[in-house]
Amino acid sequence: MNLQVHMAELRHHSLVAWQRADDLFIKLRVLTIKQFPAFERFELASQLRKAAYSVPANIVEGFARRHKRERLHFLNIAEASLAEVGYCLHVATRLGYVTEEAMKELESELNGVGAPLVGLIRSMRLMKALVPLIALVCGLVIARFVG
Repeated sequence: MNLQVHMAELRHHSLVAWQRADDLFIKLRVLTIKQFPAFERFELASQLRKAAYSVPANIVEGFARRHKRERLHFLNIAEASLAEVGYCLHVATRLGYVTEEAMKELESELNGVGAPLVGLIRSMRLMKALVPLIALVCGLVIARFVG
């Protein structure tokens, strides 16, 4: 295996947000197959699976990008997809496909994905804001010693 490809894989595997989002996708896929009625297979169940898949997939795609701006873009998409998963689950609960008890557990898992994902987004924004400031300070320090 190419070392560069292996390193790209490892970038997202170590992220708690990705690990939890991946677990959530698998859980929701099983849930929609086992508990949703057959007529929902191509409607709500499909939309829920697509939104749940989008969360870890966008984290992976973001961490495969070289530029922080692109990475942040995909992390924001992952966060929006997570919100969509929450709404799909809300609808499924109202329609009686998911019990209130199961919904509470799923909401906890959604929060378990959302918290580290929001942390990643905040850290990326902070890094994006700090890099120009650090460059300016370094430039001033160098100018002082050189000049």
